[in-house]
Amino acid sequence: MSLFKSSNPVLGDKVLDKDYIMVSEGNMTVSGAINKTLIFLAILMASAFGGYSLMLSGQFPLGAMYAGIFIAIGLAFFAYFKPQYVMYIGGAYCVVEGAVVGGLSAFYSFLFPGIILQAVVLTGAVLAGMLFLYQARIIKVTQKFRSVLIMATAGIAIFYFIALILGMFGVTIPLLHSNGPLGIGFSLVVTVIAALNLLLDFDFIEKGASKGLPKHMEWYGAFGLIITLVWLYLEILRLLSKLRD
Repeated sequence: MSLFKSSNPVLGDKVLDKDYIMVSEGNMTVSGAINKTLIFLAILMASAFGGYSLMLSGQFPLGAMYAGIFIAIGLAFFAYFKPQYVMYIGGAYCVVEGAVVGGLSAFYSFLFPGIILQAVVLTGAVLAGMLFLYQARIIKVTQKFRSVLIMATAGIAIFYFIALILGMFGVTIPLLHSNGPLGIGFSLVVTVIAALNLLLDFDFIEKGASKGLPKHMEWYGAFGLIITLVWLYLEILRLLSKLRD
């Protein structure tokens, strides 16, 4: 209920009561979240094509790439605190992040022809595989599983953020870019963690629908799924590049 509280007396709890929102807005559904995920994905892919084209034509400067990354991170944090506006925040995120992903994809494609198609196919295969594991309850999302996975993801995020800052000053972390056994092993572990995060996204969407969350939470669930898919794709892309190097 804390999501719907306001210090404005006009927007008090009686006005923003959950039951009132359900009547006027409707309830979250799994199919609705899937549809909104497809909308975000379409925006992301269109923007990625633009970023890909700009990078190939030499019109995507490195500064713009870094700016896009920080803007995308900022939008993701903003969406966490303002889930009711995720429809707009998520759209903006897909435009910005799509351009960055497209630019990075063009860079990898130049070095390793055909790698983009491989990464896309593998990302889709992992998505389908994790969905099967979740629906068959082969892997159950328990509280302990969720806590451990969130801690691991947070650790990776901090590591990547430090690497990003250092990279702006020309300092590289060997573990992140090495194509040796240690570097490949690191990328493989991170890819597995990214794939397991899909289970958390599926669990949120399913439980949100069963608990009757407001309709706008479909956008929130879709947004979380898109962020995980982008992360998974980039990790697969990095792993493939190390294996082919």
